[in-house]
Amino acid sequence: MVEKSEMTPGPNDLWSQLYRPIRQFGERVAEFFQPSSDASSAEEYYEINIELPGVSEDEITVEVHDRRLTVSGEKKAAREEKGKNFYFSERSYGMFRRVFQLPADADAENVSATHKDGLLCIKVAKQSPDSPQPKRIQITRT
Repeated sequence: MVEKSEMTPGPNDLWSQLYRPIRQFGERVAEFFQPSSDASSAEEYYEINIELPGVSEDEITVEVHDRRLTVSGEKKAAREEKGKNFYFSERSYGMFRRVFQLPADADAENVSATHKDGLLCIKVAKQSPDSPQPKRIQITRT
């Protein structure tokens, strides 16, 4: 199954140990502001859906490398409204990045992505097993 990737651990020296709680807190805050996602599996493919309201296709990057699927981009705040006083804004803006670990049977060469109504849908095809039957190895005399 597709899994969310954790942040890579840092060095294990004394200073890293002292700053680890601060770094972990920062990672949790960043995770809180990441777009919501879900992952599922069908017979022929894995599907990852990410909510990206207000983000256009040209602001999103989808990459696959070393069985990791990375979705990144930026939701830009561009508004100029004259005559209005804003008391609050609950919309978030800024850069985002989500990383998903793909299973061993995922075909990294066969990935498609569609974007409609603020929902990014990524499908990663499953590879069929190369040899369903065990391969017999011939033994030679030396």
